Amino acid sequence: MHNKFKPLTLAIAAAATAVSSQAMAGAFQLNEQSVSGQGTSFAGRASTVNDASIVYGNPAGMSFLDEAQITGGVAYLMPSSDIDNASGTATGNNDGDMVPDKAIPFAYYVQPINDHLHFGLGVYAPFGLITDYESDFQGRYFGDYSHVEVATIQPTISIKFSDQVSAGFGVTYNRIEGKLGSRTPGGATVVNPDGSTSVAGDGRVVVDGDDEAWGFTWGLMYKPWERTTFGLAYHSEVDYDLEGDASFENQVVPYDHPVLGTIPVSASLSTDASLGVSLPATWDLSVTHELNDKWTLMGGVTRVEWSSFDELVVKNDIRQIEEVQNYKDSMQYAVGASYKANDQWVFRGGVAYDESPIRDEDRTVRVPSGDRMIYSLGAGWTPVQNLTVDVAYTYLDESSAELSQEDPLRGSYKADYDNSAHGFGAQVTYRF
Repeated sequence: MHNKFKPLTLAIAAAATAVSSQAMAGAFQLNEQSVSGQGTSFAGRASTVNDASIVYGNPAGMSFLDEAQITGGVAYLMPSSDIDNASGTATGNNDGDMVPDKAIPFAYYVQPINDHLHFGLGVYAPFGLITDYESDFQGRYFGDYSHVEVATIQPTISIKFSDQVSAGFGVTYNRIEGKLGSRTPGGATVVNPDGSTSVAGDGRVVVDGDDEAWGFTWGLMYKPWERTTFGLAYHSEVDYDLEGDASFENQVVPYDHPVLGTIPVSASLSTDASLGVSLPATWDLSVTHELNDKWTLMGGVTRVEWSSFDELVVKNDIRQIEEVQNYKDSMQYAVGASYKANDQWVFRGGVAYDESPIRDEDRTVRVPSGDRMIYSLGAGWTPVQNLTVDVAYTYLDESSAELSQEDPLRGSYKADYDNSAHGFGAQVTYRF
């Protein structure tokens, strides 16, 4: 494929249409596929049918939509990162705030075919990462730039077996793009073309590229009682085989000089490269219960099988690069509620706890995140029968994440990261 991936000493691979390492789910997974769901911290995501965004939450839920509808919106993330207690073999700054603000769009369409079949289509971002440190960041030899995006298109069918039971299935077409960079230590004495010597400055390794891969999703929905709904949804693991090239800038390499013999020189090199990576499967189990005509309660548990993201091996003709990720499977827990004030207004709130899949001993400067609490508020406004506008606000508070990296060639870097984020969302649903 020769829009490249360019390997390096990286520590991630995955992501979304626009993203941040303070994404609203563990590591670099994104939750921002629905603003109506965001208002309850995504509690009841697989069992609550608000609008066409159920295409992602649980494709079986399309069966409980009585009319065709389109839902589209955007989530806007404003992350903040402070770096404390930094030390390392390199000198440099630790300014933090290396994650820019980003917008994450999504859109869905649901069309009833008959009383038992529904068709749906979704476009969304399941993973994402951006970290952009200053050029003299003290931990730059372990990574100073990461930008990965995954965009997904999901056509889906649901079958309604009865008023109580439905099922759905969809395939996912996923496109991943990324650019990753890190500095390499300078300080070596090199021979210049005129025969003089000098001390080489920092070098740089940059990689970028893309790939395409297929996955699938399925869901079940069961209403044993009129006011209670259970939902189970699954999003499959997706395997990527990225191919491209790696560029090594200002690298010290041996050169066979016709007069001086073998001497160290500074050179820039590039080569083809390849990388295989798997992004995790997700299980989502949730329940929604209507207490009365006003109040609805939701709860959910999500398991993310991050253990598939265990190692990165970048193969190229210049240098083999390996990095252990050693992620572990993680859990997310959420509870929420909604209050229907009248036919026009509904108000939402929720709280969630999200385990980080990153082990303390394997945390990197590319994804320096820890466990997090998520607090959300939201509202839905239906000014006319066929139109609903949803808004939501989320505050993410992450526990302090300790980081310690060591490498014989790159030295060492230790720091404590304190991360938080504000998330704003807006979406519109039109029914016809």
